[in-house]
Amino acid sequence: MLQPKTPPTLEAFRADAQRWLRSVAKPRKVHDSAWGEGSDSVALFDNLDHDVEVEMIEAGKAWERARFDAGWGTISWPVEDGGLGYPAIYSRAFDEEERNFDVPRRSEIFEVTRKLIPPTILKWGTEAQKARWNRAFLRTDEMCCQLFSEPGAGSDLAGVTTKAIRDGDQWVLTGQKVWTSGARFSQWGLAVCRTDPTVAKHAGLTTFMVPLDAPGVTVRPIRQMSGGSSFSEVFLDDVRLGDEYRLGPEGSGWGVALTTLSAERIASNDLGADAVPKMLALAKRVGAGSSPLLRHAAVSWWSHIRIHELNEHRVAASLEAGEEPGPEGSIGRLYCTQNLTRTSELAALILGPRLVADVGEWGTYAWTEQVLGAPGYRIAGGSQEIQRNIIAERVLGLPKEPK
Repeated sequence: MLQPKTPPTLEAFRADAQRWLRSVAKPRKVHDSAWGEGSDSVALFDNLDHDVEVEMIEAGKAWERARFDAGWGTISWPVEDGGLGYPAIYSRAFDEEERNFDVPRRSEIFEVTRKLIPPTILKWGTEAQKARWNRAFLRTDEMCCQLFSEPGAGSDLAGVTTKAIRDGDQWVLTGQKVWTSGARFSQWGLAVCRTDPTVAKHAGLTTFMVPLDAPGVTVRPIRQMSGGSSFSEVFLDDVRLGDEYRLGPEGSGWGVALTTLSAERIASNDLGADAVPKMLALAKRVGAGSSPLLRHAAVSWWSHIRIHELNEHRVAASLEAGEEPGPEGSIGRLYCTQNLTRTSELAALILGPRLVADVGEWGTYAWTEQVLGAPGYRIAGGSQEIQRNIIAERVLGLPKEPK
């Protein structure tokens, strides 16, 4: 086995990343010092015309390919799989430096494609599957979504009913998935299916890589209350797949899914970070400091933002020490989604009627999209109730919830 390359110091690594980023992108302006400049969007889910959304996604792909080709796409991947073998903290450090530059904004499908599916394939896939998909996903030559949630089994992943029945050397998939982020722009979907209904729910699952252009696959966008269609429902009607599309051993679907979900809870903990400087700018703009009510609300909000940041620093320290992400990721996930709600509540308190009436003023009505998008993330990636159960049982060691 190839040995990991000796990494530079974290400070030297950051300096190298900054030099490369400056060579390909412009530094990002800090809008809290320049009210009215740039976009005032704080949307959590896109609400764009189709052509505009396609253009945004293509720009994001071009950026990911440039980053990958320059060697910044597989920083913490094993050397034998084409990476540098650096500790996970180095990948995190690069992402932090990238936020300081004006690079294309990427929707949630990029997180799924780059940070959730490849680690799952790396752990559970055959050598042929790793070669087929991981480079394509890391470079975003192809995109992939998660076919997990179902109408009757949202956060209860073990309760999925989509069937996969073996037929000779093939599998026949039948069922419906829902709330699938980015399905309209994906070529593949990682599907959790029930292959054995006679055993315990967790034990009867198997995962498959489903080509979304296969006969029998139908993708239907779902219109959200925020206006966009980031989610879709996906129907699988007698979709035939060869056994080479099965990811992991038969019956190992629960473990495969947990690998993906563990990566999701680490990758998604910076949701809404772009809105923080804009909220600070808004508070200054309206003179929140002169109102005891607004001052108290703003300080309370900022305290929770800082607590989340400090918790993320603790996770980063664990990564730097070489520890694997554990159930503590659920703490960050829960706190992150709670802060989205706190941000919405503060925006409503500060803006009042201007939140729901578009008067044409920069940085006001735009907060509507954040307010309408926040509830979705209290469900996505495992509901807040599920995160609390994980924290209670696996972090605090409390008795498990009765079945």
